Amino acid sequence: MAKDKARTGSAGRFGARYGRVARRRVADIEDDMNDDHECPDCGKDAVERQGTGIWECGYCGYKFAGGTYRPETPGGKTVTRSIRAALAEDDDE
Repeated sequence: MAKDKARTGSAGRFGARYGRVARRRVADIEDDMNDDHECPDCGKDAVERQGTGIWECGYCGYKFAGGTYRPETPGGKTVTRSIRAALAEDDDE
């Protein structure tokens, strides 16, 4: 009998189905989702996903909306940066 190498990660539940690339993407997304995330309110690494796009800090209880798999998406970072730049221009005038 072959030895189990235990390299499948979270996508191992799919077995040999769906292809290597799809299983790797699922594993990467789930790893990123389950990583430690910093709370925007208190700064602790205690943010956990409550549901689709809903994140809550286990330390201070701060609940906020974010991305489906990450508390802050790359698009959200771009928008925040643009808003800050626009507000800085308004202050200068």
